[in-house]
Amino acid sequence: QVQLVESGGGLVQPGGSTRLSCAASGITLSIHPMGWFRQTPGKQLEWVATDENGGRTHFADSVKGRFTISRDNAKNTVYLQLNSLKPEDTAVYYCFLDAPTRYWGQGTQVTVSS
Repeated sequence: QVQLVESGGGLVQPGGSTRLSCAASGITLSIHPMGWFRQTPGKQLEWVATDENGGRTHFADSVKGRFTISRDNAKNTVYLQLNSLKPEDTAVYYCFLDAPTRYWGQGTQVTVSS
């Protein structure tokens, strides 16, 4: 059974940074694309970033240059580093894995506020 468990996030001041982790179990992470979406109340799910198998990464324009995505295959974990955070980055962040069925984590809250 595939499971994705996110951690990290919390309350961050504007301009600050935080790192989200997504640990996978029940599947070998290294051969599958993984990434992140986010959702704010009343809004649609917004794609944030993807790390493809092979090291290629893609980012939404809204986060490009501020967020980075990486993975540690030995730990079966993908990370999202959030820098230069803005209040509009406040959302629940969900990791996903395409195998090719899409699996989702439970979500982790990031709140950017002073």
